[in-house]
Amino acid sequence: MIARLAALPPAWLVLFASAGAVLGWLVPLGPPVALRWAGLLLIGAALALMLWAALTMARARTTVMPGRRPEALVTTGPFRFSRNPIYLGDLILLAGLMLALRTPAGLVTVPAFALFLQRRFILREEAVIAAAFGSAYDRYRMQVRRWI
Repeated sequence: MIARLAALPPAWLVLFASAGAVLGWLVPLGPPVALRWAGLLLIGAALALMLWAALTMARARTTVMPGRRPEALVTTGPFRFSRNPIYLGDLILLAGLMLALRTPAGLVTVPAFALFLQRRFILREEAVIAAAFGSAYDRYRMQVRRWI
């Protein structure tokens, strides 16, 4: 059960968000309430981006599950701007949570989470996609950045 959860990025998002919240509690910076609204706006934007990406992948009849072989190389929708819009959404969501919780010290978890996602998931997924789609993926990778 734990191994299955470890294979899912949202489980790691919860872990990094919890660490950020604890850090914010240990180092209270007392941000203004306006940051809470900015955080809620970021959360909404992140969820919208993630939904857009998931729907784009569903229309292409390919998987959103990490580690599974994709059936199609998706280059439309949010994939025109980022090779990893769902992971980008995870980062935006984490930043939004830290602001909404008024724990800006927890924002240090965002770049740590980005590095973790890249090493734990993205590099492996890119290798699988490169093997599956070859030169088409190489062309796409040259045109679209990993994050934004």
